[in-house]
Amino acid sequence: MKENISFMVCLFFLFTAPLPLFSQDAFLPAKGQTIYVPAYSHIYSGDRGKPFALTITLSIRNVDLKHHIKITQIDYYESQGKLLKRHLEKSIILKPLESIRYIVSQRDRSGGSGANFLVRWESSKPANPPLIESIMIGTQNQQGVSFTSRGRPLN
Repeated sequence: MKENISFMVCLFFLFTAPLPLFSQDAFLPAKGQTIYVPAYSHIYSGDRGKPFALTITLSIRNVDLKHHIKITQIDYYESQGKLLKRHLEKSIILKPLESIRYIVSQRDRSGGSGANFLVRWESSKPANPPLIESIMIGTQNQQGVSFTSRGRPLN
């Protein structure tokens, strides 16, 4: 029990500690990007590495105050890089400050601990890149785990 509490406290500080500001976090205007977003359908805990199942929420936020952006791809991949699901059948437009979300159920462990999303967006005018995060949360046996991962643009 003490190991579990220590593990959860360590996870809390690991995932809530302030992160350094990376250049891609500065919201430099662009006309489009492909964003890699880490996600976890489960993590491992305890000495035996027992899987701890998580619900994943992918959040996409248009943080530009003036321009619409078009989301053209939202694909979900598993740990070995195999495409699991295409979340978009057609492009969607996000108005300024609008957001959307996609959920991967806690019961769906197909992504594994190395799951990820690729999100593509574009704009007719240079716009602030969207803020794209995955939020993972899970509860088991009176324990709860939650943390986020932020997307990074690919070159």
